[in-house]
Amino acid sequence: MDTRKVQKLGESTLAMTLPAKWRKKHDIKKGDNLTTQPNGRGSLTVTPEIINKSETKAVIHAEKDIDKQALERVIIAQYVLGRKSIIIESSEKLTNNQVDAVYQAERQLMGLSIIEETPKEISVRSSVDTEDFRIDNMIQRLKNTGVTMRNEAIKSLIHGNTDLAERALNREKQANKIFVLLLRLIFTSYQNPQQVHAVGVQDGLTLIGYHSIAKNLELAADDAEDIANIVIESKGKKLNSNKKTVKNITKFNDQVSELNNLAIDAAIEQNYDLYRECISRFQEIRLSKENLLEEIPEIDNRELLRIRQVVASLYHTSEYAVRNAEIAANFALSQNSEYLTIT
Repeated sequence: MDTRKVQKLGESTLAMTLPAKWRKKHDIKKGDNLTTQPNGRGSLTVTPEIINKSETKAVIHAEKDIDKQALERVIIAQYVLGRKSIIIESSEKLTNNQVDAVYQAERQLMGLSIIEETPKEISVRSSVDTEDFRIDNMIQRLKNTGVTMRNEAIKSLIHGNTDLAERALNREKQANKIFVLLLRLIFTSYQNPQQVHAVGVQDGLTLIGYHSIAKNLELAADDAEDIANIVIESKGKKLNSNKKTVKNITKFNDQVSELNNLAIDAAIEQNYDLYRECISRFQEIRLSKENLLEEIPEIDNRELLRIRQVVASLYHTSEYAVRNAEIAANFALSQNSEYLTIT
């Protein structure tokens, strides 16, 4: 930490010197422009203007010892870190597995396209302009995709509809694209504080919270994927239970979705009262889970296991929703409100 003393220049101007190490790192010279941005929580961010104008490029050295999985991971990492251009090159011919890794990454990442390909080099470019997206809107999109996946997976289970289960599985790919795009928005906004307000976020604290929220929503989508896979693995076998159990599972799914929606509203609105409502709803879900399992009639053990797996996946989703509600509470309690005064 470096403490600087504020000096007075003229009648009303206050000034502070820049640390020499930071100035040299960013090549700041006399006459250059710096941008200041208050973050709303008592801090002021100073950013070199050149950060906004630079277009970063990454060159990946894909030699033979980099396998398909490793290369794919490197490309995704560069996308998340906000690179506009990514070049994959090798001193020798790229292997078939390495080429497949590039195409696999392209399919997973929103706005990424291959623009040039030779035997030794592939160039990809991102058309995503982070300022065209708001993080809160993308959070809502990821949440809505997960809700749709769960509804489709539960319907496919009840009716034994493998086509509906496959539809839910296909949506998981879209959920993953949204999640990785959210990571890109969050990481680039962290690197460039001037972008924070452009993506609809107040400050760095909110960015940290949204990172965790996005991960929880991605995990919830994985739970929906698990339910759809249960239907696929049983080859579309219709849920073999009484009407009451089917009704209870449907109701339980609705309760989980409502909690999920409420938790995201609480986070975006930074509303402590909504957090309290989420905790109350979660207690109801816990009770519903216990009652649902207790009321299952005597059925085949394999069918009982299927139902228990589905209920467990739905309950996990409700736990992720509570985590998001807790983040909402942290947002709300970091500022003055009817509940507290910060001095």
